Amino acid sequence: MRRLPHWASRFVPRTVRARATAAAGTVLAAALALAGAGLLAAVHAELVASAASATRQQADSVAQLALQGRLPAVLHTGHGTDFLQVVDARGTVLAASPNLAGRAALATEPRTGSLTTDQVDPLYDHHRQRLTVVAADTPGGPVTVYAGASLRAADEAMDITQAGLAVACPLLLLTGVVVTWKVTGQALRPVEAIRAEVDAITGQDLHRRVPEPGTADEIARLAATMNAMLDRLEASGRRQRQFIADASHELRSPLAVLRTQLEVADTHPDQAVRAELVHGALADTDRLQNLATDLLLLARLDAGGADERPRQRIDLTDLVATTVPARPFGPHRRTTDLAPDVTVEGIPLWLGRLLTNLLDNAERHAAGTVHVRLSTDPARGLALLDVEDDGPGIPPADRERVFERFTRLDDARSRDHGGTGLGLSIARDIARHHHGTLTVTPSAAGARLTAAIPLAADPAADA
Repeated sequence: MRRLPHWASRFVPRTVRARATAAAGTVLAAALALAGAGLLAAVHAELVASAASATRQQADSVAQLALQGRLPAVLHTGHGTDFLQVVDARGTVLAASPNLAGRAALATEPRTGSLTTDQVDPLYDHHRQRLTVVAADTPGGPVTVYAGASLRAADEAMDITQAGLAVACPLLLLTGVVVTWKVTGQALRPVEAIRAEVDAITGQDLHRRVPEPGTADEIARLAATMNAMLDRLEASGRRQRQFIADASHELRSPLAVLRTQLEVADTHPDQAVRAELVHGALADTDRLQNLATDLLLLARLDAGGADERPRQRIDLTDLVATTVPARPFGPHRRTTDLAPDVTVEGIPLWLGRLLTNLLDNAERHAAGTVHVRLSTDPARGLALLDVEDDGPGIPPADRERVFERFTRLDDARSRDHGGTGLGLSIARDIARHHHGTLTVTPSAAGARLTAAIPLAADPAADA
């Protein structure tokens, strides 16, 4: 439409309904035109062929009589033949049908065959004639037999057919256009209902859904897809609101405690008490700093920040072997069982954060031992990182809930140990951004969390 002149673009249909109707009308008009032309050609060919066959048979019969010397002076026409005439080489009429009695020889070339002509009109009916010319050698010399038939009936049949087509084709075209307009409008009515409903949905109305027609067609699938998208948007909005509420609560509590400690420390006369209060304020500040860091990291993960950072090949064995011993000494014994040369593709800083969060969680709940195992699953092309503790374990009903944000199965102990309830949620998001998974897997005692990360492709195999 942009390439059309301004005045011409106004005549181009702009709606889907109008374009579909125009296209259907154009195709139907072309089909009717071709069908009408084919019908007229077939009727004309059939009528002319019938006339040619009849005149040919009559001309052959008269030629046989001439060859046998039994040519009568008056020839009687048969079915499908209107006139007959036999002329010798000098142009003398030897025999003729009664309607050509006394007439001169037909002014045609003396050649055999059949032709349709309007130059010969012996009956004066102003119609074309189908004329068959047959030459014969008789005992009295060569003669030419003319057998003809008027195509008046054929012309009348063509006129009737043309008149019928002139009436029927526009009616059929109009019927097709009207039916297409109605059917297209009915088919697009659910689309308009979907559009109107989506247009009315705002950020506060994500609970609304578009109407789904009871048909199993493309529009029904479109409506189902739209509703599924609205489900995801509503769930995302609900999670975001819950996340904001939880974050506000998590920030409010340490801020209130920190303010109270600083106010008391500012007014308390005892220096020892003031030092203790300042020490507690510093601990709460650290907790606030950790919480802010976790919230910023979650925001980056939600915004797809991991996809924007360059990936590189990482020796996961070396990353685990250096991260575990580098952690501050604690009351728990740490053991490792690492497969050699396990390589993945990803972001080293974030994979290190994943391992750190798993170790923090394990040490928070372990009774005495934390075990880290790194292995591979060549059949699935995965690196498996297991972090297991010998603590009380995770009940089956809570094995998915522990990955929700701000979830603590033991709030009091988690707060005392500095937990924000975001560690496992961040670890799972990091695993997902590396096209992997993080799940709670069955363990004989305690809890075991398994991160499955795709192995890096072998450069030698790619080469």
